[in-house]
Amino acid sequence: MGINMKNRIYLLTGAAGLLGSNISRQLIERGEKVRALVLNGDPAMKYVPEEAEVVLGDLLDNASLERFFTVPDGTEVIVIHTASVVTLNPDPSPKVYAVNVDGTQNIINMCIKNKVKKLVYISSTGAIPEKPGNEPIKEVDHFDPNAVVGYYSVTKAEATQLVLDAIKKYPQLDASIVHPSGICGHNDYAFGPVSSFLIQYANGEMSTGIEGTFNSVDVRDLADGVIACCDKGRRGECYIMGNNLVTMKEMFNIVNRTAGLQYKPDMLSVPVAKFLAKVMAVVSRITGKPAMLTDFAIYNLSRNNNFCYNKAVKELGYKVRPFEETISDEIKWLKAEGKIG
Repeated sequence: MGINMKNRIYLLTGAAGLLGSNISRQLIERGEKVRALVLNGDPAMKYVPEEAEVVLGDLLDNASLERFFTVPDGTEVIVIHTASVVTLNPDPSPKVYAVNVDGTQNIINMCIKNKVKKLVYISSTGAIPEKPGNEPIKEVDHFDPNAVVGYYSVTKAEATQLVLDAIKKYPQLDASIVHPSGICGHNDYAFGPVSSFLIQYANGEMSTGIEGTFNSVDVRDLADGVIACCDKGRRGECYIMGNNLVTMKEMFNIVNRTAGLQYKPDMLSVPVAKFLAKVMAVVSRITGKPAMLTDFAIYNLSRNNNFCYNKAVKELGYKVRPFEETISDEIKWLKAEGKIG
């Protein structure tokens, strides 16, 4: 006899974040039990669905992880590790390293110790080395922190390799890895890069754009894909979950259509933007105020963002909705939240 669904529990880190709250909501709608690890005092705790059991704790505190992983005998445990510190600052940070790398090692150790049925680790497309030009970027089977750009990507590459190393060392550990591109969607109460962009643009605060591309996945599609990975993800396999490539010109047109706007921002070429970033960096050092434009921000727009998600489609049934639908829904939500006039 198989284990009754009532004896299965999903342990979810990062449960108060955009992805975590969407995963927990979808799992609860399917009748699953969810236990959420949330930092004590985290103001985003209110976004965790009330049906989820909340354990206050920290990835770097083993005592709280023991509480998080303690379940009744005979319970099937699936762990989804989404928690990380996301930063657009390319410089090294002890806190980012501790949470993203040491915290992931702690979760791996607890999964092995407690003989969990499945671990799904949420990495990043940033952990995968860039390909030249517009060549499709596909999954890799080894991760080198020295082959990626930006400290967040460095820590995610190192942590992803820790998961793969543990799979090789411990035959009893079944783990799969998901690499999302940028994450966007409504209910983004942290107002991440896409939400912030939409607020600025729709409120007429963005007269200039930079030529380039970006790749952003709807959090609802990603949450679906992560849950599918719990069920169907193969041991030791990585799955890119992105969306179709969008140019910045296309993005402006999509926002104009969905928000009923007629803005026509001037588009800066990448060389001009890099020159302005250098000027702003000097001004920033003099004034002590952060620069509005940085080399790293320009890199993220001008790099190859063509992530191939065919493997997730084929093996997990991953689906993406049209990007215009995502932006339309997010703009409606931002209007309802009073962020867009």
